[in-house]
Formats: sequence, structure tokens, C-alpha cells
Amino acid sequence: MEEPDLTAGFVALLGLRIDEATADRVVIRWAVRPELHQPFGIQHGGVYCSVVETAASVGASIWLGDRGTVVGVANQTDFLRAVRDGELTAVGTPVHRGRSQQLWQVVITDAQERLVARGQVRLQNLSSGG
Repeated sequence: MEEPDLTAGFVALLGLRIDEATADRVVIRWAVRPELHQPFGIQHGGVYCSVVETAASVGASIWLGDRGTVVGVANQTDFLRAVRDGELTAVGTPVHRGRSQQLWQVVITDAQERLVARGQVRLQNLSSGG
């Protein structure tokens, strides 16, 4: 199976940069900009949910490797601090990796390392063998 392009599609639209991607840790950075604001001028919560989902999916997929693919089945994201501009960093790490499911947590901080949002994604491991 061909490796997916992790810099295209929705990732590119959001302006995400994947700085690190391993089976144990995923680091994503992006600039908060007006196109990603909600109507009141702060980072849209959907962006946080998308970054949490992306970090978890990338790490989970790398861990599962050629044994199959992963799909997110639950995303719980909490918004803790309003952000209008600057760069944010998301760090995803596994909580549990089992035969059929994985659970990943993602912490998002600002340039001052203040907690901005946090989330977790439960992913289903889909076997490539059918």
C-alpha cells in the first residue's frame, strides 16, 4: 500500500506542520490566523478537534503499520484558553494500544507553554487481512 501524503488535503488547508511523527509521539505546529478564527476572533474549536484527531491518527497509523489501517471512532476535546494569534504546538502520545483499539491523548500549548486545549481520540484498528 502506498504511504499517504501527510502534508496534503485538510492538513495543508489548516496549515499544519508535522515536526515529529513516530509510533510513540507526534508533534504538530501551526499558526493561528484569521481564517481559522470563529466569529469572535479566537481560534475555532473545530481546529483543535481536527489537530487532536490528526495527531492521534498519524501516531496510531504508524504504530499499526502494515497490519492495517486506523479510523477514529471518538474524539473528546476540551478548550481551555482563548487564543487570537501566535503559534500553537500539539503533542500526541499513546495511552493504550491494543489488538482492536488505540487511545491517544493530545496536549496543545501556546508559545509560553500554557495549556490551551487537550483531547483524546479512540481509534479502531482495521485489519488489512479482512
